[in-house]
Amino acid sequence: MTTAAVDSNGNVAGRISLGDVIAQLGRHRPVFHSEADLQHSFARALWELSPDVHSRLEVPQRAGGKAEYLDLLCIGPSARTAIEFKYFTRRWTGTVGTPAEDYALKGHAAADLARLHFVRDIVRLERFCRRSDQNGLAIMLTNDASLWTPPGAGRGQTRDREFRIHQGRDLAGTLRWAEGAYERNTCTLRGAYPLDWEPYSALDGAGGEFRYLAVPVSPLLDVTDDGLSHV
Repeated sequence: MTTAAVDSNGNVAGRISLGDVIAQLGRHRPVFHSEADLQHSFARALWELSPDVHSRLEVPQRAGGKAEYLDLLCIGPSARTAIEFKYFTRRWTGTVGTPAEDYALKGHAAADLARLHFVRDIVRLERFCRRSDQNGLAIMLTNDASLWTPPGAGRGQTRDREFRIHQGRDLAGTLRWAEGAYERNTCTLRGAYPLDWEPYSALDGAGGEFRYLAVPVSPLLDVTDDGLSHV
């Protein structure tokens, strides 16, 4: 199979920009019932824009005899993109979308764990992108402003301090939870990732502002394509 170099700046399966997919998605779905709803709707929006890109949900990835599951694998004619999603919400209710639907979002209280799990997604994608023709995208969609807002000057030490994902932050190196008190939560990134939140939708009421964060992960080019098998 002929492979092509992939764009590490948010190109999906070598065919279309992530920004175009997000724009298409937002035209009909300004909000989602769940993370699974977001995943399925993203795959549909991608197909509407680029029918030659095939989407597969919950794809097993095997490395070292252990199976992990990827949220979405997008397969184009000459390149692929592995995507991990996070959908973290505060309470919001309303009727929106095309067709109009009633939404009642629950509040997810543990923003610190949302940060941890998002960083873990990036680490996972660094493992999964072991093909020269496969890049990755970690995507967080939220209406919780605490995730994109920098901590105040008077903010004391918190256990997730090194895992902050606010606007303008750079993620790189080894990140330790509670200054290393919980070793199992330590994450080491091989890449460096500047974080830039983008607007997604603006709905009525408290919690009606949604933003998304997308972190592109480049292929790991110093290993062979069969360093990770896709089942």
